[in-house]
Amino acid sequence: MPEFKCEDCGKRLFHENETTLEVEKTIHSKFCRKIKGEIHSFTHRDPAHMETFDIERENDSTGEPVLKK
Repeated sequence: MPEFKCEDCGKRLFHENETTLEVEKTIHSKFCRKIKGEIHSFTHRDPAHMETFDIERENDSTGEPVLKK
């Protein structure tokens, strides 16, 4: 199975389809933080700001909370 290991961050990418692996490599090269072993998320939410962003959609049509608190 073809694989790729990023020299900057150490992430290992693998896929049985070579074309798909090339796409994954391209995407990784655009988002790589270049820090070995660091875990990160691009959808990070500030822990100090845990309130709902859209107050009008905080509850569903029956008044039940949409998000777990």
